[in-house]
Amino acid sequence: MAGHPQETVVASVVEAQRSFYRSGVTRDPEFRRRALLKLRNAIRANGAAIEEALLTDLNKSPFEAYMTETGIVLSELSLHLKNIRKWSRPRRVPSPLALQPARSYVMPEPYGVVLIMAPWNYPVQLCLNPLIGALAAGNCVVLKPSAYAPATSRLIAELLGKIFPREYVAVVEGGREANSALLEQKFDYIFFTGSVQVGRVVMRAAAERLTPLTLELGGKSPTIIDATADVPMAARRIAFGKLLNAGQTCVAPDYVLISRAKKAEFVEAFRAALVDFSPDGNWDDYPRIISQRHYERLLGLLENQELLLGGLADPERLMIEPTLLNEPALDSPVMQEEIFGPILPIISFDELDEAIDLVNSRPRPLALYLFTSDRSAETKVLRSCSFGGGCVNDTIMHLANPYLPFGGIGDSGLGAYHGKRSFDTFSHERSVLRQSRRIDLPVRYRPYKEKWLRVLKRLMR
Repeated sequence: MAGHPQETVVASVVEAQRSFYRSGVTRDPEFRRRALLKLRNAIRANGAAIEEALLTDLNKSPFEAYMTETGIVLSELSLHLKNIRKWSRPRRVPSPLALQPARSYVMPEPYGVVLIMAPWNYPVQLCLNPLIGALAAGNCVVLKPSAYAPATSRLIAELLGKIFPREYVAVVEGGREANSALLEQKFDYIFFTGSVQVGRVVMRAAAERLTPLTLELGGKSPTIIDATADVPMAARRIAFGKLLNAGQTCVAPDYVLISRAKKAEFVEAFRAALVDFSPDGNWDDYPRIISQRHYERLLGLLENQELLLGGLADPERLMIEPTLLNEPALDSPVMQEEIFGPILPIISFDELDEAIDLVNSRPRPLALYLFTSDRSAETKVLRSCSFGGGCVNDTIMHLANPYLPFGGIGDSGLGAYHGKRSFDTFSHERSVLRQSRRIDLPVRYRPYKEKWLRVLKRLMR
């Protein structure tokens, strides 16, 4: 509400950052590079604390914490540190003959004061990766971690508070009131990662102030397994993608469309993969569901469903066993909502076109995965289906390549980031034409003459 104390605090932070940005300090590529070096050193020095926070919030093992959070952030930092000088330089582009002897440039400049709103499921990576791009591009940043991962939120606030002044990088903690207070402010750019529902709220707030934004949302990401697929490999890689963070991943395989002839083999191969992943049956390092409410929502999705595998749940630890569902109705909640948990519906098809039609009948997903040995089937699916990004014969791993832009399309998001695309996302590309002072061609000036029109037509065609 207007006049709420938190709104006043947020407004003062934004104003301080706007003043700092106007000083011009952040436009210097060397200033930006030093900031990223500070961030990298702080992450390296606090590795154990990051692991502890992720264990507290999500029960992530040290291996999964590094593989999906810290390691990805450090890789992103290395790429930006290596390229920041080059990316920051003006880029010369051709000038048409009609404009000669001009020179034309594209000059990246920061937007100014940026808001980054991060989710709880990868609370380190999805806070810091956008931050890297924003700082590399020369912006000041207000960062809002998720209140659903409180230990990690506190750690990030403390870590960034030690290395950056608040007029440069400020962390605002809190829940819905903090979010509302932030969205009442005028930012120069907003970067939001989260649900489709909250994404709409953010986009409405941005529209009120004509603020450009990126939305990293979600959706039901399909996996297609055709009759030519290597089923044991497919099962192993799908199980990896589904079990990662207990399925609480925006690009997790949400449901499987499988050639009917391969279905029984896949179920057994998935079962075998789970045994391989934990030969002693110990799942103590398996991530927990983030909250009681989310846990109960997932259990509700299992109601009236036929289980092929799994289904056990531990209410004290908020853990749900990896679960396969047999042929759920397409209008059932489990096939209408993004699952965001370790539940995987299996739906069989006879012809590949059936799977393609089902995917295309739904909102465009953030990811799509295809398992096949048939190049013509690969070409057909990639040409027929629209999605944010994905893999052929793997899951999730396209996120690990910083040279691939990551983002959604339609309901699954707006814009992209990772690697250079992050720098570009947080930069406005100014167009500058520098005209010669030595020559001033009369063609464009009044009074217009027929002979100059003939010249113009030869030049501009």
